[in-house]
Amino acid sequence: MDKKKTLRILVPLLMILVIAGVWIFKNNDKSVTPPSVPSPAAEDDFALNADSIDIEELTSYGLPIIIDFGADYCGPCREFSPILEEVYAETQGKAIIKYVDTALYGDIARNFPVTVIPTQVFINPDGTAYKPSDGIDVDFKMYGDSSTGEVFFTVHEGGLTKEQMLAILADMGVSE
Repeated sequence: MDKKKTLRILVPLLMILVIAGVWIFKNNDKSVTPPSVPSPAAEDDFALNADSIDIEELTSYGLPIIIDFGADYCGPCREFSPILEEVYAETQGKAIIKYVDTALYGDIARNFPVTVIPTQVFINPDGTAYKPSDGIDVDFKMYGDSSTGEVFFTVHEGGLTKEQMLAILADMGVSE
């Protein structure tokens, strides 16, 4: 009789252990990797609106960079804003486009040759100042060392058309 009691307890217990083992085996698949979540810093690097600019960090992505300096109170900046947003949306992953509101983040603008708004600063993927080809019909200002000819900044003052922005980006190496 003791054997029957032991079997009545042992058989259900073994069944529970087998079911638990199968469940653990099926749900412990180590080949499944969780989806990658970009770090908050990486997301900020690709966001249009900027509250800081780290050129070294941005150039680490190897993409052309355009930084637009403007403000909400500026009429020409407001006119240029939809174009900037449209080009930003179309060039995701191909270029880094940033907008800095100088009314909020004037300290950032002080690190660049910004004398009027809107002003765009153009930086090559390697971190050097963009040097436009002859075919680019845009007025640029180049800031650099006159004795060595080295260019530190290439800027455009005023708004640009979408076509001009795309032509500049193509000249910087962005392909369709």
